Amino acid sequence: MKVIAFCGLPGSGKTSAIESIKDLGYIITMGDIVRNEAKIRNLEYTGENLGKIAKELRKMGGQDIIAIKCFELIKSENKDIIFVDGIRSIAEIKIFRKFWKFPLVAITVSEKIRFKRLFDRNRGDDPKTLSDLKLRDEREIEFGLMEILSIADYTIINDTSIEELKEKTRKIILEILKRY
Repeated sequence: MKVIAFCGLPGSGKTSAIESIKDLGYIITMGDIVRNEAKIRNLEYTGENLGKIAKELRKMGGQDIIAIKCFELIKSENKDIIFVDGIRSIAEIKIFRKFWKFPLVAITVSEKIRFKRLFDRNRGDDPKTLSDLKLRDEREIEFGLMEILSIADYTIINDTSIEELKEKTRKIILEILKRY
């Protein structure tokens, strides 16, 4: 089994990048663990609610709890290639690297572009103001995301079109799969 991870600040383009390779493997989104917990608690998918849940899960289960839950999903899927969307900490990487090479691909883009994308996407947990985005970024950074971005094995700068992001992503992933 080959497991490859993606990381990036909210709105960086992780989901769009992964769309370009979904035919190559199975996708597990770490944020779905938190959204599922919100569903169980019958809470709306707002940034505030999801942020609280993410913090609570980590406080009660450790910084690696979401990775542990994703690991269980990966093992149950029994697929050849898995893409993990949304790594946020070194503790999470350590869980996965016990079992796989686990190359990490970072998607980066400016705050201004990220805000526009998130505002346009308009998902329930997306920020409505720039200060909302900054608060969300702070939460992600608190989990350890900046450190993860700095140690990524590959970095894609997503400052052009979605098509170009998808081309760059596919090229890098095909290269990773050859070397894995």
